[in-house]
Amino acid sequence: MGDGFDETGDASRRTLLASERTLLAWLRTGLTVLAVALAVGKIAPDVAGSKSKWPFAILGTGYAVLGVVVVGYGLWRGREVDRALRAGRWVNLDDTAMWTIGIGTMLLGVATAVLIVVGA
Repeated sequence: MGDGFDETGDASRRTLLASERTLLAWLRTGLTVLAVALAVGKIAPDVAGSKSKWPFAILGTGYAVLGVVVVGYGLWRGREVDRALRAGRWVNLDDTAMWTIGIGTMLLGVATAVLIVVGA
């Protein structure tokens, strides 16, 4: 008693800080995808010595769009979770957003594999 430990308050703070770390993970992931967009769209064609740069540009643009979507959803999700936590509620992960991001990532992965194999 009297040691200054507030179990409820400390748990709330830990939960809010965990939520903040999750938001930062969304932002890091989006930034990483944007870096991949630059690498695929601008650097890879030069390294590969490709005569056709347009397939790389299209693929890079796809990654850039994915990066923007990830950052945008992460910011929206982070704000919604923060509001819910402060109100004592729970917010489920949006299935549509996850499937959209997941399928977009898979399609870009397949397109990247095809571009590597075809060697445009």
